Amino acid sequence: MSKPTIQLIPATDPQAYNDVVATMPLSSPLQGWGYGEARRVLGQQPERYLLQRAGETVGAVQLIRKRLIPGFSTLYAPRGPAILDTDLLPEFGQAVQAVRRPTDTLLKIEPPLMLPANEGDGNIPPQFGPFMRSATEQPEHTIIKRLDASEKDLFAGLHSMARRNVRAAEKRGVVAQRDTDFEGFWEIFTATNERAKLGAFPRAYYETMLSEGSKYGGESYLLLSRHEGRALAGGFFLALGDTTCYLYGGSVRDDRPTADGSPRKDAKAPDAFYWNALLDAQRHGYRVFDFWGIPRELDESKHSYGVFKMKLKFSEERVWFPAYDLPLNAAAPAIVKALRWRKTQNNLRKRGTADDVL
Repeated sequence: MSKPTIQLIPATDPQAYNDVVATMPLSSPLQGWGYGEARRVLGQQPERYLLQRAGETVGAVQLIRKRLIPGFSTLYAPRGPAILDTDLLPEFGQAVQAVRRPTDTLLKIEPPLMLPANEGDGNIPPQFGPFMRSATEQPEHTIIKRLDASEKDLFAGLHSMARRNVRAAEKRGVVAQRDTDFEGFWEIFTATNERAKLGAFPRAYYETMLSEGSKYGGESYLLLSRHEGRALAGGFFLALGDTTCYLYGGSVRDDRPTADGSPRKDAKAPDAFYWNALLDAQRHGYRVFDFWGIPRELDESKHSYGVFKMKLKFSEERVWFPAYDLPLNAAAPAIVKALRWRKTQNNLRKRGTADDVL
């Protein structure tokens, strides 16, 4: 008798699909239904499936189909699939063959493994069956914070500079909490992108994720850090299951004049933002806080290094999220080269360097 294999069953019920994603031991909010709806704004097509094996649901996957040029497309599982165990990935790769279109040339997956970075790059599996390690689309290297400690212990675990700055922000009246002011977030986000020469999607992408991400058991929310009413730091979060992800954000300087014309003191709004974001996540029942991206190679001259140092003050647990490719037809090698070239050209045009931000 042959061994049962995985089948991909189209998911038509968003709630039932998200329920499976939320309960898988290997999972990510980017596999949630709402994230796919945001991708639709970019002209990409989300397809959701339940992974079933011998009548048991062993996972779920959101595949994003991206059209390249007429006759060619790729499939991408952002931080996915959500699955019981990586031993099932080779079978999953076989199952995709039954649902792919003739135009689909490549499948990229990013299994949410959270491999410890302190064990080095050699800790990352080079392949899972036919899937071979490749470049990621989401940040490959990130910092996480586990939220199973008490508030007192969480605070004690911060870097001494973070503790000092959080206390200073409190004394200066900084308030950091969930907020519905999208315009305040957008001002901070766009100013940060312009300062650091980062790219961004159209505004409708973020607005769609904010509305759709909070459906079917997921959460999408903003958290802003304000001083005397003005938002000086903030972020956009997407959450599902036991994890919340800080996807987008930044900070701005307070350039408002004081009553006597003297320079304003730094209110330490970014530190207040990170600390209260951790507390908010814990209060809402999340067990893992993903700071979403730090540089793989540290360079003190780059904007990303300052972001890394800020995040490191709040957690030192660095992890890998590797990606893997599966060719779906003979055109795959040429498509990979073309995508790499396009990415390099985009980086050169936007930031004057071929290097990725993270």
